[in-house]
Amino acid sequence: MELRQALYGRRATRAFMRDAVPRVVLEALVDAAIQAPSAVNEQPWHFTIIENEALLDKISDESKKFMLQTSRKLPERLHEHLASPEFHVFYHAPVLVVIAAKAGDWAVENATLAAENLMLAAYGQGLGSCWIGFAQHWLGTEEGREAIALDEGYMPVAPIILGYPSAIALPVARNRPRLRWID
Repeated sequence: MELRQALYGRRATRAFMRDAVPRVVLEALVDAAIQAPSAVNEQPWHFTIIENEALLDKISDESKKFMLQTSRKLPERLHEHLASPEFHVFYHAPVLVVIAAKAGDWAVENATLAAENLMLAAYGQGLGSCWIGFAQHWLGTEEGREAIALDEGYMPVAPIILGYPSAIALPVARNRPRLRWID
């Protein structure tokens, strides 16, 4: 796949088939993720790959409760989603990859660079992906860290769902960028 096709074609996927993603594919995606640059070449990544449906359900439920309890100003439509027992924050994707990084000054940036590589590589393999912000904060709690057995000293940054799309995510119109030239 051409880079331009990946950049312009990858979209957040929220509808998945139940088919498992082969481990060899997941390992290749992690390999693509670690090709990302990192601050002072620290390469501080930690990947937790979750395929256990019961654990995914638990993380979804706990994340929804946590967001409802801690978010002060949720838009009404998001509040309705989170309060609904039918809403699953992972959209029933078969895989969740939690990208963590060593806690430090550039943990978020390092994990984010790896996440973008992973999502672009997933698109190139015919997979859909989506960064699930609803799960992010709960995963950083003591209970969340224990649920995914995250090593001490690492912070979860990017919970990315993966799977084979059951529907094509349509392109979304992009706003013109705010651009300032200084010469």
